[in-house]
Amino acid sequence: MSTSHEPALREDLDADTYGEGHHGATDRQYIVIAVILGLITAGEVTLSYIDVGPIFLPALLIMMAAKFLMVVSFFMHLKFDNRIFSLMFYTGLVLAVGVYCAALATFHFFNP
Repeated sequence: MSTSHEPALREDLDADTYGEGHHGATDRQYIVIAVILGLITAGEVTLSYIDVGPIFLPALLIMMAAKFLMVVSFFMHLKFDNRIFSLMFYTGLVLAVGVYCAALATFHFFNP
């Protein structure tokens, strides 16, 4: 049986769960993130045209990781969601990278 207080309780729970109707970054934050991602991409493209020697690959990997973390955090909303979703995502990521590295290692070990 439902009572007259049930809808009010659901609204309160939704407000507590999602926080006053705001879930995620603001429009201004998304613009700042887009500018940062654009600058990092410009840096990657610039780096591919100039000779920086042995720092080339580590620099590209660091910029790639920074872009990955920003996209995952803000556009996939992992920064604003429950921690269990982040744990599930990163667990799957680690497993996928581990399987990929294991597959690459088999080419190295079983190469005639």
